[in-house]
Amino acid sequence: MSTASRTAPAVLAAALLLAACGSQSVSPGGGAGGGPVRAEALCPSDLSRDGSPPSSEPSVRTSGTPSALPLPSVGGTAEDGVKITALYAWGPESGCAGVASSADFELANQQAETATYTLTFGFLSASGGAVDNVERTVEAVGPGRTVKGTVVMGEPVGNAPEVTGIEMIKIRSVPEAEAPSTSGTCPKSGMRLYADQGDAAMGLRVVGLHLVNCGTGPLRLNGYPKLTIQDEDHHTVDGIRILQGTDQISTGLGGDSGPQPVVLRPGEAALAELAWRNTTQAGAPVNAPYVRVWSTPAADPVMVAPELDLGTTGKLGVGPWRKDETHREPATTAAARP
Repeated sequence: MSTASRTAPAVLAAALLLAACGSQSVSPGGGAGGGPVRAEALCPSDLSRDGSPPSSEPSVRTSGTPSALPLPSVGGTAEDGVKITALYAWGPESGCAGVASSADFELANQQAETATYTLTFGFLSASGGAVDNVERTVEAVGPGRTVKGTVVMGEPVGNAPEVTGIEMIKIRSVPEAEAPSTSGTCPKSGMRLYADQGDAAMGLRVVGLHLVNCGTGPLRLNGYPKLTIQDEDHHTVDGIRILQGTDQISTGLGGDSGPQPVVLRPGEAALAELAWRNTTQAGAPVNAPYVRVWSTPAADPVMVAPELDLGTTGKLGVGPWRKDETHREPATTAAARP
């Protein structure tokens, strides 16, 4: 897993949407408490996709007529303060094309700092089997704040079973100040850092760290990213050897040679690989979702979530920075530079 955007059609159809982004109006007298009165909202697939934090206002209901499904977990709070509050089925009669199911949720930031969350919801069939998993990113939730949102699953392809339930699959959070980014306004550092989806085969895992110069001047690299590993509770994981180079994990991964000077002009990018094996023998296996990355000794850290399943190997290989000749900076990025 990584923070890079997924591009599979099923995921695009299941765009993760804000609950309170429908149209809204204010009557002359306001509501019962003098506040705004919500007008009729749109179908889930028409709501905002701008990535802004969900509203803390009550969820907007859609203009269609969904069927509310039983949700035994209503009122139950998952770890990290996520509560699923409603589940809906959207049939053809709802007037909302392309939507199979949606769910409302609440997210309470129980941490001491502003955080960006990645939530993975599992839509389930009557037998309890998975119909689809959908990710939802919720940005910049302040400490102690509760926000409300909606997650939407698009119509499944083929003869997939109907959705009758939902569960939380995974909750990940990173400090907002250390959140990775692939687009948008260039950070003050002038660099964007993120992890890709990675590859897995025969117990070998490889994830790429991508560093993009989105600033206005050259960026010089010569060495390896500095890493620390964290568990689900953001505690540092000790006892793991972080190896310089990936050749002790597997050969031919691109991180076998020593570091060479790299100069990135604005819009250019560099790549470094993380490599590990999930072999399990004697001892307790190590699973650590987070890696804190310093691209250079003077850089601020960025936290990515490559979902390290290190087995009992006790080691993680990291390759040196090298220029990524395949990277192409979007044309709109230049306007977003500081």
